[in-house]
Amino acid sequence: MKLRLHSLLLIAALGSAHVWAQSSAAVEVFKSPYCGCCGKWVEHLRQNGFQVNTHDVEDVTAARKKMGMPDRLGSCHTAKIGGYVVEGHVPAADIQRLLKEKPKALGLAVPSMPPGSPGMESSKPIPYQTLLVQFNGSTRVFAQH
Repeated sequence: MKLRLHSLLLIAALGSAHVWAQSSAAVEVFKSPYCGCCGKWVEHLRQNGFQVNTHDVEDVTAARKKMGMPDRLGSCHTAKIGGYVVEGHVPAADIQRLLKEKPKALGLAVPSMPPGSPGMESSKPIPYQTLLVQFNGSTRVFAQH
């Protein structure tokens, strides 16, 4: 009986460690030092278990371009995590799903700054989509919000 309980506890611990490891992946965020909503998005990620390192840059567009994210999908900040590029106010749950599913893609984008997205909380939220961005710049809907 003790062996069975020990095995179950070990399985539970390993399972939760796997989830924690996914969420605790380091996120490198490149943002303008003058943008408050970027800080709110960073806080959203931290509250969802991500380790976040921020880099204030004067030219977010140049950082985005360097990472290969098309300008037409641009927002106010660009991030890197687990070999993917994340553009804009992407919900933490979508990033966690990306890291779990590991699609062959450049990353995720929430173009512009939709009211109601993480960091852009609003009393008048609008529906928006998180896009999966392919290496050639094409996109498909990854999640609806």
